[in-house]
Amino acid sequence: MKRRHKVAGFQTSLITFSLISNFFIPDYTVVAAPPRNPDKTVDCEILVVGGGLSGVATAYEALLAGRKVCLTEITDWLGGQISSQGTSALDERPTQRMRQFYSRGYLELRDRIRRKYGELNPGDCWVSDSCFLPRDAHKILTEMLKDAEKRGRGKLEWFPNTVIKELEISPLSKEDSKAGGQLIKSAIAIQHQPAKGAPPINTFPLSNTIEDAYRYQNSSRFTKNIIRLAPKQNKGNAPKWYVVDASETGEIIALADVPYRLGIDARSYLEPSASSTTNDPYCPQGFTYTFAMEATKEPQPQKMPPFYLQYAPYFSYELKRLASFDLLFTYRRIWSPKKGKPEKFGGIGFTTPTPGDISMQNWTWGNDYRPGTAKDNLVYTRQQLQATGQLKPGGWMGGLRTATLDKAEENALSFYYWLVAGTTDSQLGEGVKQQQINNRFLSGINSPMGTVHGLSKYPYMREGRRVIGRPSWGQPGGFGIWEIDISRRDYNDEYYRKTLPADMYRRLKAALAGLEAVSVIDGKVSPDQAMRRTRSTIFPDAVGIGHYAIDFHPCMVQSPPEAPGNTERPGERRGAGQAYPFQIALRAMIPQKIDNLIVGGKSIATSHIAAAAYRVHSFEWSAGAAAGTVAAFSLKNDVAPYQLVDDLPKAEPQLQALKRLLEQNGNPTAFPDTSIFNQNWDDWK
Repeated sequence: MKRRHKVAGFQTSLITFSLISNFFIPDYTVVAAPPRNPDKTVDCEILVVGGGLSGVATAYEALLAGRKVCLTEITDWLGGQISSQGTSALDERPTQRMRQFYSRGYLELRDRIRRKYGELNPGDCWVSDSCFLPRDAHKILTEMLKDAEKRGRGKLEWFPNTVIKELEISPLSKEDSKAGGQLIKSAIAIQHQPAKGAPPINTFPLSNTIEDAYRYQNSSRFTKNIIRLAPKQNKGNAPKWYVVDASETGEIIALADVPYRLGIDARSYLEPSASSTTNDPYCPQGFTYTFAMEATKEPQPQKMPPFYLQYAPYFSYELKRLASFDLLFTYRRIWSPKKGKPEKFGGIGFTTPTPGDISMQNWTWGNDYRPGTAKDNLVYTRQQLQATGQLKPGGWMGGLRTATLDKAEENALSFYYWLVAGTTDSQLGEGVKQQQINNRFLSGINSPMGTVHGLSKYPYMREGRRVIGRPSWGQPGGFGIWEIDISRRDYNDEYYRKTLPADMYRRLKAALAGLEAVSVIDGKVSPDQAMRRTRSTIFPDAVGIGHYAIDFHPCMVQSPPEAPGNTERPGERRGAGQAYPFQIALRAMIPQKIDNLIVGGKSIATSHIAAAAYRVHSFEWSAGAAAGTVAAFSLKNDVAPYQLVDDLPKAEPQLQALKRLLEQNGNPTAFPDTSIFNQNWDDWK
């Protein structure tokens, strides 16, 4: 840990590095004067932006550590994936689930689900061991945070229906390096509630309300409270706090304008399965508006949406072995009061739907919306943010393309109609899809999604902006976790020999060779003779864990995505496949430029391919648990997170103290028997 000088209460170090092209770092952010003074100022020790699983886990650990936490969320539900985004089917791997090797908070969540329903899987789904109602997830997590607040004697300030509009960031002094030295001094938030006489929250879909939510002015739909969030001012001491970006799209890293990536990374020895030789920020994974539908005893009237014919050419069961309505319905069935008869289709066992069963839909060739061009990408690039004025003081509007949200909502509503009344299939042809009119679309404030329109409050985001970590040994352009750090793929495949340049192929095999790496680089050992390690990369600064397959929902080639005959981006699924149990490196959570910003959830420093595994429920919780623990530890020990890793690979005593704390608190940083000598990971399924 290097200590050179202090900025606003934090030690900073001089680090030199070369910037990756296309990632410009400005001097500082200026806060525009809001149309009126803030209605109130709230002091926080830790500001968590985003109430998804990562944000809840951050707050959970920080509250148990006795800290004051401010938690903001654009919707009115806690839980993200399992609540406001509707994907209440826990993505887990068999071995990790069998061993119950998860963060303590995630284990508590699973236990509370079991206690709520008397079983872990009240939906009797087959995709997971646990499928349940999204509205219940919010209630469960609310109680978890209340209990954590009491047990740890922390304090929670919860701000639903709230967005961050601006950040006040300290200027960068001349002696500071561009890798760090700045601090977020305060944040301006806007909280909205229904205007007098206006319909309740969740009446309209997100595309109708998101721009209004980011405007200071009251509207016919919303009245606004302007809230200043800042650290408590102590006499004689510089204010100290941490901001955690736990948002679904990397919103704060964009607003703070720290370096990040979007979409496809260029093919390299670290990312050898990349579908492009150059970066492509317009092709992240698809996103999904989920919805719930109920099986009924009697046929139901099914009204064709006026826009249905535009989207119908896209929909498909995708594969013959999946071409069964009952199979798809039970895939993510989230409620089943009466169990049906056992059945099999395509080798998959399930129980048949019965009246009253509720299914949540999240299907690749269905309600996934998969734009892949600059015309329709959802998450704006830095250049697009500049062009739309969102990086100017007071200009931030959430960083998303509203028109694409609108089309994704139309696509989801059209998919429901296809499921019950459609007879076409874009991938399998005529005669496969049959009508299923004994079903109804569930909508209303008391419905599983909690919305009048019936769609999830927020889309399920598989991938957004991914921060670039600070320069680190072996990665002078900025730390990241890459494909080869986690993938089980056999890189002896002829594809890699033929596709990768000889030097790139040699570097790939050397990076995977472990103790033989130097001999491969020197040419003493042939790349084809080198033994590859059979585990993921072991990070000395590991602060959390995850395990899931590299699972792709690729973008589409043409615009719009639903265009007849459209295809997935060629080569995108090559990176898909099984992964070894992996770790979350602290360096992946520390952005460049700003010392008191911590990145959690899906926006940590991963590549496009690695992100396809680092996005599921238990990972999000582990990353949030790490973020909350790191923030509390840093406040207690007067040390900035980057100082815990800036001497690596040399010993970092305070880093080891942090890791011990995580482990003692029941938040694993490594899987059992993780060691450079353990090559037996085949049992981890």
